[in-house]
Amino acid sequence: MLQNVKLSIRTKILIGYFLVICCLGTSIIIVSDRISSLQDEIETIASRDLEIHNLITSIRYNAINMESSQRGFVITGDESYLTPYMNGLTEWEANYNVLARYLDGNPDFLAQLEDIKKNIENWIKVAGEPVIRYKKNNDNQKIIESFANDDGKAYIDQLRVKLENLRQAQIRLTGDRINELENKNNNLIVSLYAMLMLLSVIAFLIVSFVSGSIVNTIKQVVRTIKDIDSPGGDLTQRIQVATRDEIKDLADATNSLLDNVNSLNWIQTNSAEVATMSQGVNDMKTLASSFLSKLAPMLDAVYGQFYIREGKGEDQRLVKIGDYAASGDPVGNISFRLGEGLIGQAAVEKRPFLLHSAPDHPIRIQTGTGQVPPQSILIVPVEFEGKVTAVVEFASVGSFTAAHLKLLEQIESYFGVTINNVAGRMEVERLLSESQVLTEELQVQTEELQAQSEEMQMQQEEMRMTTEHLEEQNIYAEQKTRELEKAKAELEVYSEQLELSSQYKSNFLANMSHELRTPLNSILILSQILSENENKTLTAEEKGYAEVIHSSGSDLLMLIDDILDLSKIEAGKIVLTIDEVNVSEIPEHMKLGFVPVAEKKGLDFKLSVADSAPSVIYTDGHRLQQILKNLLSNAFKFTEKGSVALAVRKADPDSVKRYLPSHVNNDVLEIRVTDTGIGIPKEKQQLIFEAFQQVDGDTTRQYGGTGLGLSICSEFMKLLGGRILLDSEVQLGSTFTLLVPSLPHLQKEQLLLDRQEVAAASEAALSVPDASEPSTGALAPQEESEFACPLFKGKKVLLAEDDSRNVFALVKALESKEFIVTVAGNGKECLDILQKSTDFDLILMDIMMPVMDGYEAMKAIRRLPETADKPIIALTAKAMKNDRDKCLLAGASDYISKPIDMDQLFSLMRVWLTKQVGQ
Repeated sequence: MLQNVKLSIRTKILIGYFLVICCLGTSIIIVSDRISSLQDEIETIASRDLEIHNLITSIRYNAINMESSQRGFVITGDESYLTPYMNGLTEWEANYNVLARYLDGNPDFLAQLEDIKKNIENWIKVAGEPVIRYKKNNDNQKIIESFANDDGKAYIDQLRVKLENLRQAQIRLTGDRINELENKNNNLIVSLYAMLMLLSVIAFLIVSFVSGSIVNTIKQVVRTIKDIDSPGGDLTQRIQVATRDEIKDLADATNSLLDNVNSLNWIQTNSAEVATMSQGVNDMKTLASSFLSKLAPMLDAVYGQFYIREGKGEDQRLVKIGDYAASGDPVGNISFRLGEGLIGQAAVEKRPFLLHSAPDHPIRIQTGTGQVPPQSILIVPVEFEGKVTAVVEFASVGSFTAAHLKLLEQIESYFGVTINNVAGRMEVERLLSESQVLTEELQVQTEELQAQSEEMQMQQEEMRMTTEHLEEQNIYAEQKTRELEKAKAELEVYSEQLELSSQYKSNFLANMSHELRTPLNSILILSQILSENENKTLTAEEKGYAEVIHSSGSDLLMLIDDILDLSKIEAGKIVLTIDEVNVSEIPEHMKLGFVPVAEKKGLDFKLSVADSAPSVIYTDGHRLQQILKNLLSNAFKFTEKGSVALAVRKADPDSVKRYLPSHVNNDVLEIRVTDTGIGIPKEKQQLIFEAFQQVDGDTTRQYGGTGLGLSICSEFMKLLGGRILLDSEVQLGSTFTLLVPSLPHLQKEQLLLDRQEVAAASEAALSVPDASEPSTGALAPQEESEFACPLFKGKKVLLAEDDSRNVFALVKALESKEFIVTVAGNGKECLDILQKSTDFDLILMDIMMPVMDGYEAMKAIRRLPETADKPIIALTAKAMKNDRDKCLLAGASDYISKPIDMDQLFSLMRVWLTKQVGQ
């Protein structure tokens, strides 16, 4: 039927054009669908694969951050360092779960990811949590053992390798997908060309019936398409058609398609280049310079600036750290506050700004021939986890295109992670630098310690052996320092060396105590004998001299004991014995010791306990009494008239909340010692709590003292968890307020260090009467002489002592009681004398002697049948905790420390001689 239809040429042309348009529309729909599908796949790769890479990097960052946070906490002990660690514990699992969802379709990657998870969990279980727990428990030994065994290093090293392997595998997979997309793209282009060829053939058959101009136009289009499709063809070439018909529309659509394909390829390629640009960069300025240098040519920009966000809180600023094509003279601000200018506003609003036609911009593009003003300004913020970390500004003499903006949008999505990673690496470098500085400081302190040791050797030859020991330990410390420089992370060695230095000082003071007590012993004994003047051979003035010597020796002994107290407190060797303390008994104890002092000085001594005071508190009662005795002694010493008061009550809750916030729920006792004495100036009230400090030189001359008492009180109160407060005015008196917390949850005997040293010196200091207290010593010799002389007369005593001064003093004292004394210079001589004669009633045995010390001598004496039950009293100048037990274990019957209180010694001798008589 159609054959019978008569069609005109115009109708045929119209039908032909209609058919061509239909075919062209169909091909455009197909190609658009393929392009849309291809674009979706490209965006999927760009978003999904980059997100996978970012998640892998984030998990690695979380693990490194947890390790750095753990080490920071171990080094400093500051729990604020644990914040990144605790955040990392939750963040890595969240990142892991997201990454697992992305990799759900790949069993191999899921297996690798599960292995990474086990590796992190093993590190947390083996190294992370245990070391933090050790640090919180102050278990430094286990921390050292953990780092020495490298419990967690292997897991961290394996984690880095496994994460890197997974990341490389993902990079390879991304590359494969990109190649696949490129193949699809090529196939699409080939298909496009094929359809265009088909359309061209159809169009050629149709237009063969029309004018030659149409044919020529079709031939021109065909030639152009063939040139593009030919091997090595230029994809940037475009179809140029002079006519304004359907062929023109076809050419424009093809050109648009090629533009879109080329634009996508350009964005993808440049985005990948920028993504790989930051690898290996550890410096923010280098990153900024590389970023600007790489991106500016891509954007056709001729000028660029990079601003990084610095500071915290209100001090946050955007600081310029990089330029591109900048002139020698600085232009514009080097920093902006948030919200200041377009740079600051872009950071606040988190959106880019694009400015066109900027002739008045202060920037001038510098060329060899002159300066050119920019035509377009582009400001783009860079975000990480919702926070703007940097702002980038570009200037161009042309206009920024949509492709440029798309490229920046693509890059901004992951460049914030890059900035954060570089900042993290810089922080690690900073911590390593600080570690180096601390190491150098430790080395300087070690050198200073060595210099001090050498100076002590020059001043006192008798300390040569101790100094050699210190030098050996200093060599050991230097070796440790070198190890610390290599490790750069073992900062706990610093505290160990400080503790070792404190131990040296404690050992030195303990040995000095022994060396000082030995001559002091003879001074006190002889001065006491002279002051007693039993033979009435001294004048009253000479007897006064002897009393002054004995008093000065006692003061020296108190000074030695106070210095030892301070040393033990500083070294952490004071033993706290926490037990129930009856609050009502505190004033009674103080009353017994200080009522005689008050009566002698004519002062009113007031004692009171408020009804609000708790009946019982848990603390170290002995140390509390020592503090109160020291404060009351000072109060009576510096008060000439008026009164001294001791008041006990429950502490005010506001005071507890202010000074002892950790004890707001516990009972806190308030004890006030108030006097009407000379008072203390405001500017000196903190100074007096320091060692060897008093109000001024005149006070020292007028009232005496070393200035150690208040320092010891302050340190003891810190050990008891309390505070000492002072309120004083010159000439109006002083009030010392003690806030003593009850410690019910502490063990009754807490040892602050493994090597336990009894504060014997502090206790001995309390036994020496203050110069201001009334002494009953004048009656003691008379009573002793009257009671003991009949028992002592003619008794034979064997004295084993190597120091000639002590021998002289003890022999004089013993002979004054009519003892018959035989002297042995050491333990060997003592045994030789006993082998010749065993008719001694009692043996006095010094411990530290040459050839054979007192321990060996006593053991040998006890092995002899004739002397197995002979009374032996051990004499020692040491004041260590185990000395008494060691002496008794070696065979001593009793024990007395130097300087020897002769009344105490005679009392012991009387006890054991009485037992001998009873037997």
